[in-house]
Amino acid sequence: MARGRLKKVFPGGNTHKGFYSFYDYIIEPDATRIFVIKGGPGVGKSTFMRKIGEEMLERGYDVEFHCCSSDNGSLDGVVIPAIRVALLDGTAPHVVDPKNPGAVDEIVHLGDHWNEEGLRAHRKEILALNREVSRLFRRAYAYLAAAHLFLEEVRSFYQETGAFNVGAFDKLVLDLAHEIFAGREKQSDNPKARHLFATAITPDGPVSYLDTIVGHLKKRYIINGDDGTGKTTLVRRLMEVALMRGFDVEAYHCALDPDRVEHLVVPALEIAVVNSVEPHYYRPHHGDAVIDTTMCVRPVADERIQEERDNARELYRRCLEEAIDFIHRAKETHDEMEKYYIPQMNFSEIEARRQKVLARILELAENINEE
Repeated sequence: MARGRLKKVFPGGNTHKGFYSFYDYIIEPDATRIFVIKGGPGVGKSTFMRKIGEEMLERGYDVEFHCCSSDNGSLDGVVIPAIRVALLDGTAPHVVDPKNPGAVDEIVHLGDHWNEEGLRAHRKEILALNREVSRLFRRAYAYLAAAHLFLEEVRSFYQETGAFNVGAFDKLVLDLAHEIFAGREKQSDNPKARHLFATAITPDGPVSYLDTIVGHLKKRYIINGDDGTGKTTLVRRLMEVALMRGFDVEAYHCALDPDRVEHLVVPALEIAVVNSVEPHYYRPHHGDAVIDTTMCVRPVADERIQEERDNARELYRRCLEEAIDFIHRAKETHDEMEKYYIPQMNFSEIEARRQKVLARILELAENINEE
């Protein structure tokens, strides 16, 4: 049996608006089964989910790993699309409570397997570390807000100088929309958009899993161009066209600014529109189309204005570096907190519980396959 395909995404991100969650888009509320995993740091939630995901991959199922933006080695969720089953980390900052308890959602509380008395003995240390994690994230988000402000200054360069050719840009969008959608049969009368992140600002800096999302598709439209030349506007407009023409879409948002859509996937057509820009440059595959939005701007000769833009870009990068440093320190502090939990956990009991959950998922899969 061939191994399934692994897709990695981020359901939440560290953004200029603080922690931003697309958790509601991980799986539909009317899924076959949603296991909500509860428990403290270091209790094994991510390992619990990862092992089940790996087992399903080995059994030939495609699997989605929903990665944690604040801990590069952890998962916030696992989805098995073919059987519409998900496992979700239901703890802060993305608290998940059952929407259809019993019928769809089920809580798996790993706190059932810890020594509460042992944890209470370190109550003071745990509370202090939690406060420090919160403080470090507040500082990180302040710097991300500043980074966004300076990046907006960079993006305004072509608009403020009058160098952006709106007519040429509109024609580019129209031509692309015609090329992608003309003659395509409508998929649905009620198309849906799924919103996630392909890239996140993590303790190790920006991390992108874009290739796991678009690498297997038949064709990609790679959008190149300078900041402020309309790349995300182009992607958003093509998303609107896709929805108006009845196609489900996957919209992948900017890691810094969740209001911006960086990448678009139209699963029914097996195509993607990719914004190739730092930190998710994308090398075209054979047969891909490359579009350069700088053909929609005129050169700006004023060196003083160019210097203003370059200074703003440098300040953006410095603020981003400071933010990443605070996120990294928050991760280190969180790891210290885990040291108080790990010795108090009965991991053999947790493994036995994981095996029971896996058996139930396999039973669900067998029943669905027989239908």
